[in-house]
Amino acid sequence: MTMELNELMRKWLMLVVLAGSTLGLVACKGPTSNEGLVARAGGHELTVDHVVNLLVDQENLPPQKPVVQALANLWVDYTLLASQAAQDSTFHFLDLEPLIRMQLDQQMGAQYMDSVVQVDTAISETELRNLYESQAPSARLHARHILLGYPPQATQQQRDSVRAEAEALRKRAAAGEDFASLARRYSQDEGNAQKGGDLGEFGRGELLPALENAAFALKPGEVSPVVESPFGLHIIKLESKTVPPFDSVRSQYRVRIQQQRYQQAESLYVAGLDEKAEPKIDDDAVDLVRQVASAPDTRLSGRAKGRALATFKGGKYTVGQLSEFVQAQSDQWRQSVGSATDEQIHDFLQGMVRRQLIIQKASEAGLGPSQEKVDSLVRDTRNRIKQLTDQLGLLHLDRAPGEAVAPAVDRAVNDVLDGIVTGAKDVVPLGPVVFQLRQRANVAVYDGGVGDAILRIAQVRAGRSPAPDEATPDTGRAAADTASGGGTR
Repeated sequence: MTMELNELMRKWLMLVVLAGSTLGLVACKGPTSNEGLVARAGGHELTVDHVVNLLVDQENLPPQKPVVQALANLWVDYTLLASQAAQDSTFHFLDLEPLIRMQLDQQMGAQYMDSVVQVDTAISETELRNLYESQAPSARLHARHILLGYPPQATQQQRDSVRAEAEALRKRAAAGEDFASLARRYSQDEGNAQKGGDLGEFGRGELLPALENAAFALKPGEVSPVVESPFGLHIIKLESKTVPPFDSVRSQYRVRIQQQRYQQAESLYVAGLDEKAEPKIDDDAVDLVRQVASAPDTRLSGRAKGRALATFKGGKYTVGQLSEFVQAQSDQWRQSVGSATDEQIHDFLQGMVRRQLIIQKASEAGLGPSQEKVDSLVRDTRNRIKQLTDQLGLLHLDRAPGEAVAPAVDRAVNDVLDGIVTGAKDVVPLGPVVFQLRQRANVAVYDGGVGDAILRIAQVRAGRSPAPDEATPDTGRAAADTASGGGTR
């Protein structure tokens, strides 16, 4: 498929920045034995010179750490793929059944829930109209707010003082004093205080829940009670409220209400399973989730895989199960775990336990797939991986008579990377296959080599810049920004 160069580069940069930040490689500071190397994969080496040659002429790719690290990660993945394919072009070295069963479990769980959760979704026209008028789900609101934050590590006395100040401001606003003027003078929301606390126009799901609930409870011109959020105390004034006519959204709204009723019934059923199973999350489970998500290609011993993250009547949820799940998720998902709160990770584990309870019930109901179906899907997946490898040009290596495999792998991978950075080829993500490849070889990316490559690329590009008396001011500034790693946002 043909793509515009800029579009391809934008896609590539997005993929490589994520890949470089989440694959959990062994990063080394660059001891003397690794001098001049950016990465190793098995017996193959990626040199600084090689990286410089690949990137130096691609002026649209900045000499920055995420770009070089990501190029190194692609080199690692494709080198390992080509090397393994040369040994076994059938890809039977990959254990694909856990991934297939995970996908089938999801389908089986959904099928089971459809069979046990029965909901009356018939809604009369009158009932639907009344619900719409009371919920106003499609309403667009325009509001202002005043934010008063608590001091860091505030004492109860300090918190009471802030609340008293907020209550006083609320009374002034409710009495008719100009809300925008109060916001400009007192609000601590730096983003909109000088705009009179203007929150702009918004709908359901676009504000913090506490603020949204307070705003939707108001009529235009009304001022809310003091509302608390993680950021502090808020006072809200609703400026206007626009609600689309019921007739214009009737069909969509009916579907929404039906979905809500099904979800409510489903939640009640799952809560019943949860109550009977009495799940218990292990004290160390939250930290273990973060560790597995940050290094999904870590080799796990049998004992480590069997360690329980959560227990419940009749079973447990283990580190091994988590590892399989994490490897099947996107880079964005794995990255989000690092910024998640303990409470969010705890909720995630509870959700995984509930998911397992549903799968067990589905299996007991005879909804599990046959081994023949699993085997068929495994074969299809192997064929797909073979097609991707062939698409990359790594399946059938061009080898001279008597030539070893390693040089042919190096040439093929170099051709792929050269095509990617020039825009002639697309990145082909390998998904969960990456982790099995990395677990079969010694892999490392070296911080020292990455830094050396960045410096040399910048130096070569700066050396090509026009002389000061030949360059326009804008050109000279751009060259200086490039050389220093700077740039505009």
